[in-house]
Amino acid sequence: MTKTASRPPLEAAAARPAPARTPSPASGAGRRRRLGDQARAYAFLLGGLLCFALFSWYPAIRAVVIAFQKYTPGSSPEWVGTENFTRVLHDPEFGAAWRNTLTFTGLALLIGFAVPFLLALVLNELRHAKAFFRVAVYLPVMIPPVVSALLWKWFYDPGTGLANETLRFLHLPTSNWSNGADTALVSLVLVATWANMGGTVLIYLAALQSIPGELYEAAELDGANLLQRVRHVTIPQTRFVILMLMLLQIIATMQVFTEPFVITGGGPENATVTVLYLIYKYAFLYNDFGGACALSVMLLVLLGLFSALYLRLTRTDGEEA
Repeated sequence: MTKTASRPPLEAAAARPAPARTPSPASGAGRRRRLGDQARAYAFLLGGLLCFALFSWYPAIRAVVIAFQKYTPGSSPEWVGTENFTRVLHDPEFGAAWRNTLTFTGLALLIGFAVPFLLALVLNELRHAKAFFRVAVYLPVMIPPVVSALLWKWFYDPGTGLANETLRFLHLPTSNWSNGADTALVSLVLVATWANMGGTVLIYLAALQSIPGELYEAAELDGANLLQRVRHVTIPQTRFVILMLMLLQIIATMQVFTEPFVITGGGPENATVTVLYLIYKYAFLYNDFGGACALSVMLLVLLGLFSALYLRLTRTDGEEA
């Protein structure tokens, strides 16, 4: 009786032909569905890009081109090279505008940057009526900027304004406020701080509430007082938010326009003429769009260089930390 040699199991499995794969009908439908979703997403994205291109990018590029042209509406532009920049640089108001703008930015950092952070710290410690105080702080942001500036213009009126009436009631010396060359810029900083700090306070408040409570508990166990907890826990934990808001505030205050335009008109004695207000004067009072665009390009280049340097320094500090 002879024995039949049996094939090993692995060889037998290898010898069997693999079953043919049948295409799944659902795979084609799923692929078409994904392509349709992607097409709709790109369509929505294209709409946003077109809006940015039409209302932001094209005007910016057009302004750069006009900065090198002699241009007035209704006439054909004439290429003049750097003549617009030279004329703007020799304008007596040019130095005053930049000096006022930089001074305004510095005062806004001292007042308008510290006050929202301190106010957020106070609101974060409240146990009752939090919603009411948040609405109260954010309410000035909801008022249109021109309306807010007109209210403050009446408030600063040296004759019948509420500020001087209150000082007279308290038997204190009055002030010229926005009508005085020495006090006008500080008065505008107070207006801008009051009108714009609501959003900043809420952002700080959200950052404070994201800090783990265990860190404060550990600091209290180590004997840290309130100022030490703010210095060693609050500020390090909110450092990124503080740096980004500082950058955004510097960029915004360098472009201040509404307050000097509505309240002071650039006066008195050019004490509140800012760069953006000077751009307005070139374009709509002097009918010199080439000079206005040249000044705009200068401001754009300065803010771009500052932003790049600021982000570079903060990123380096973050990597070292």
